[in-house]
Amino acid sequence: MKMMFASRCQQGMRDENQDRTGAELDDRKACFLVCDGVAGLPGGDIAAQLVRDTLLTQLQHSATFTPESTRAAIEHCQQVLIEAQGNNPNFSRMSTTLAALFIDREKQRAWWAHAGDSRVYHFRHGVLNQVTRDHSLAQQLREAGYENTGINSNLLYNALGVEPARPATFSEVITLADGDAFLVCSDGFWLNLTTHEMELALRMVNACEEWLTLMEQAVNRSVKSDNLSALAVWIGEPQEATLLYSQADAARFLPSRY
Repeated sequence: MKMMFASRCQQGMRDENQDRTGAELDDRKACFLVCDGVAGLPGGDIAAQLVRDTLLTQLQHSATFTPESTRAAIEHCQQVLIEAQGNNPNFSRMSTTLAALFIDREKQRAWWAHAGDSRVYHFRHGVLNQVTRDHSLAQQLREAGYENTGINSNLLYNALGVEPARPATFSEVITLADGDAFLVCSDGFWLNLTTHEMELALRMVNACEEWLTLMEQAVNRSVKSDNLSALAVWIGEPQEATLLYSQADAARFLPSRY
């Protein structure tokens, strides 16, 4: 199964970049992940790196690759993080979001998990098919029918390392189709792009790297305060499954000559 990916991890106007991205892939399996240290608490960068490294190591040494084994790997990450909190009083509340995409290349299927407000987007035939639901107060209010509440989108009720501990949310397993595209990203990335803009960018390119670059350029032209982290993943030939872009599409992303 043909698969391509590209990644970005760019510091915004923050004093430090607490985002971590990672990828583990071989002929049998693949994992793409983003961790974003929870702001306002010391050690967010340590938590993000610890979870990233632990999860990738678990996948490297696991004899099986199933939704159950990946769930166990994330639970192990949670336990390792809690132990690290106990070993250092200065970082006793350090925590991180997680968004992870898992792909079984042999069985041509995928699933994903998340905790917090880092997201996994799935596009099919050039349009959004599924997206994770943030573990945030803002998301809960939107689902209750409240819009433009002014609530800080960073108020999370779940992330790895928070108390009380909650499990990560797992998707259903899907069968992959030629042309599927995925975006795994932190809130600093998706907050500055609409889903429609992501779809337009996907229709304009011939390579996975180009898709991520177009989206990154669009974010860079907006007010950018947070760090930007994302991985784009293509299955097969997405450019052959999407629509030809229009001049209106191009105008959104291509800078003016004047």
